[in-house]
Amino acid sequence: LNKQVSQVDSFIAAGVDVIMLNAVDAKAIAPAVKKAQAAGIVVAAFDVSAPGADVTVMTNNVKAGEEACQYLVDHTGGKGDYVILNGPASSSILERVKGCKNVLAQHPDIKILSDDQNAEGSRDGGLKVFQSLLTRFDKIDAVFAINDPTAIGAQLAAKQLNRSEFIFTAVDGAPDIEKELSSGTSMIKASASQDPYVMAGQSLTMAAELLAGKKPAEPTVLLDPKLITAENLKDYKGWTAAR
Repeated sequence: LNKQVSQVDSFIAAGVDVIMLNAVDAKAIAPAVKKAQAAGIVVAAFDVSAPGADVTVMTNNVKAGEEACQYLVDHTGGKGDYVILNGPASSSILERVKGCKNVLAQHPDIKILSDDQNAEGSRDGGLKVFQSLLTRFDKIDAVFAINDPTAIGAQLAAKQLNRSEFIFTAVDGAPDIEKELSSGTSMIKASASQDPYVMAGQSLTMAAELLAGKKPAEPTVLLDPKLITAENLKDYKGWTAAR
């Protein structure tokens, strides 16, 4: 957060026209957003909301969480012991967890064993947090990870401890998860896809239009996720940028 605030200050001093912002902490960055706008700079948020930003483009993260957790429900018969591997308190992650819980709440036979462990959205975090949860709980049926790296790290923890009674779903649809889904042996069964390149590109386009005096009809655009599984992977185009 401190780094982002100092970056915004540097951009203000440099007199830039647009700041593209992927906020690490949506609420805490708000004063920096106001300061930039007071200097006549357009603030364009993407992937994560930033209160007060001029334009925002992100995935419909509530829907992403719903789709990922509906898959778990469908493949566990609507019952069992669930774990939600949480992450940093950004808007996108809070909304994914909210979406997941929207679905799980409809099934009284589902018990959430843990939903408050911050795996930092990383492989290392997923590994460490899930190792700890595996030692606490001797039976887990399903795991929702807030992003693909968390799921990949958690799966590694499961392999190290010889546990495989559960399935994972996540959010991102990143290239690494395509490999997992196509392997045929992964415990990770689905990921609600998003495209960071599309989000950033659309946000920048809207910012440029705003600079040119064209106000967007809707300052916030939510892009629909698509649940990627081994079954539909062949139709998935993946993230936009060249690999």
